[in-house]
Amino acid sequence: MKQLIKHPQNLSWHWIALFRLCYFGLNLTTDCIPKLKNKIYKRILYFDSLKKNSQWSHLLFGSTLFFIFFTIGCQPIRPVDQALNDKILLIGNGTEPTDIDPHIVTGLTEHNILIGLLEGLVIPNPVTLQPEPGIAKSWDLSDDGKQYTFYLRKNAEWSNGESVTANHFSFSFKRILSPMLASEYAYMLYPLKNAEAYHKGKIADFNKVGVQVIDSHTLKLNLSQAVPYFLSLITHFTWSPVYPPNVLKHGKIHDRATHWTRKSKFVSNGPFTLKNWKIWDLLELEKNQNYWDAKKVDLEGIRFYPIDNQNTEERAFRAGQIHVTNTIPPHKIKSYQEKNKESLRIDPDLGVYYYLLNTTIKPLDDIRVRKALNMAIDRKSIVETITKGGQEPAFNYTPPGAGGYQAHAKIKEDISEAKKLLAEAGFPEGENFPSLELLFNTSESHKAIAEAIQDMWKQNLGIDISLINKDWKIYLKARKEKDYQIARASWIGDYNDPNTFLDMWTSDSGINHSGWGMKEYDQLIQAATQESNPKERFKIFQNAEKMLMEEAACIPIYFYKSVYLIHPNVSNWNANILNWHPYKHVQLK
Repeated sequence: MKQLIKHPQNLSWHWIALFRLCYFGLNLTTDCIPKLKNKIYKRILYFDSLKKNSQWSHLLFGSTLFFIFFTIGCQPIRPVDQALNDKILLIGNGTEPTDIDPHIVTGLTEHNILIGLLEGLVIPNPVTLQPEPGIAKSWDLSDDGKQYTFYLRKNAEWSNGESVTANHFSFSFKRILSPMLASEYAYMLYPLKNAEAYHKGKIADFNKVGVQVIDSHTLKLNLSQAVPYFLSLITHFTWSPVYPPNVLKHGKIHDRATHWTRKSKFVSNGPFTLKNWKIWDLLELEKNQNYWDAKKVDLEGIRFYPIDNQNTEERAFRAGQIHVTNTIPPHKIKSYQEKNKESLRIDPDLGVYYYLLNTTIKPLDDIRVRKALNMAIDRKSIVETITKGGQEPAFNYTPPGAGGYQAHAKIKEDISEAKKLLAEAGFPEGENFPSLELLFNTSESHKAIAEAIQDMWKQNLGIDISLINKDWKIYLKARKEKDYQIARASWIGDYNDPNTFLDMWTSDSGINHSGWGMKEYDQLIQAATQESNPKERFKIFQNAEKMLMEEAACIPIYFYKSVYLIHPNVSNWNANILNWHPYKHVQLK
C-alpha cells in the first residue's frame, strides 16, 4: 500500500476529492496526529498533478476509507478543554485595549487586564467588594478620619523580584497628578491634601501633597477632609503603582506618549504578569511567581481576545474557544434562557448607558434643544426590543442603589413638549435643524440603539441624524478632543457610591467630555465631599443631580445589567454590583 500511494501515475478527480475530504476531517480534529495530516497534505499536492489511471483506484479507495474512519475515531479537543488542563482562562474582552498604563487609560477593556497585572494598597473582596489588605497588610486611621497609615508587606515583590516599596507608590501618585501627564483620572486622587492644587499647577512642590513616605514599607496618606468611601476608592487601578525604572527608561515621569508598557518587559506586582501582546489578536498574562500570595492563585495564565463583534464572540463561545464573553447578542438571550440557561449570566451592574452631548457647539449649546432630544426617546422600547437583558430605562443619570442612593430628579418623555421646545429654539417641526452626527464605537448593539434613536428623532422631531462608527481608540480620541457632536457613552461605577457618577460632571473633571459645566454644580459636589453626615450628603447629591437633569447635560438611556456567557468550568466568578472579578480567586474546575 505504501509503495502504491507513493508512486501512482494517474488519479481521477474524485480520488483527489476523497483525499481532500480525509485531510479536512483531520483538520477538524485534534493535533494528536500532526505527522499523518502532513503526509496526507503532501500526497494531495502530489495527486493534484497526476492524471487519471484506474490501475490504482481500488487500492486508493480502500486507503482513503481507512483514513476517513480513522479521523472519525479522533475526538476533538477544544481550546477550553485544553485550557482546563493548562489552567488558562480564555476571555472575550470586547476590543483592543488602548494601553495598559494605569495612569493613562480609563476604559473597562483596560480595567479587565490591569486588575490581573497590578495591585494597590487594598483590594476588593470578590463577593462583597469590601476593601481587604492588598500590598498593605494593615493600616491605621486617625480619629478625625483624615490620616491613613499603610504598612506594606515585606514579602511583596515586583515580577522581577524587587521589593515593592512606599517610594514606588509615592512616585506613582506624583506621576498621575503631574499636570503635563494630563491624566483623565487624576481627579480621583483629589481627596489627598493639596493634590488638586498640585495637579492644576497651583503648587509645584509635591512634598506639600498628602503623601508621606515614613520608611520603605510605611506610607502615610493625609486627606483634606474625611472621605467615608476612601478605602473603596483606592481599590481602583488608578491608585496602582508602576515600576519607576520602566517609566524613566523611556522618558520623564510626566511624559505621556513613551509607550513604556510595550517597549520594555512589563514589570507587575499583581497575581499575573504580561507574557505576550499581539495587537488585535491576543493579550496574554502568565502567573507571577513573585506575587506575595502566589500560592493562592490557581490559574496559570489568562488570555484576552479583542473580539468586538458580538456574533463572532458568541460563536467562539459555542465552539469552545473562550470561557467568558464580554457580552451576548441580544437576539440570542432568549435562546440561551430556554436551551442553555446554565451558560447565561445576567448580573447586577452599577452602570449607565447614555449619549454624550458636545455643548460647546450649536445647536447643542441650547438647553431647549438638549431637552427636546431627551424627551423624544422611547427608552422602554429600547430595553424591551433591542437590549433584552433586563436593563431598566434610565430617566436620570445615577443608577439606583449606588451606595444606597436613589435619585429623585427624573427626565420626562413628552413628544409634544419636545416639539414645543425645539420650535422655541428656532426649529419648528425640525425645520432648518442642522444635520448632526452620532458617534459610536464598533458594536452591533450600539448600532441598533443608534438606528432606533435616529428614527425616533426623525419621526418625533423631524430632524436628521447621521451615524458614525469608529473603532475604540479613534472613538476615545474623538471624545477627548471634543471632535464629535453626539456620542454614545457609558459609565460603570469605580466604587459603590453616587460620587463616582456625579463628580465626573464637574467643570474640571478629566472625564467630562461634554464641555458642560456650572460653578453651582461644582460647589455642590465639593460640599458633598466635605459632608460627613450620610443623610445630608445624599441631599446634596439630590440637588446636584436635579441640576444635571434640568440642564440636560447628557441623555441617559438605560441602566446596565451585566449580560454575558460563561463556561461551567469557571468557578469563583462571583456576581457583584461593580462586575469585578479578581482573578486571584478564579479557578477552572
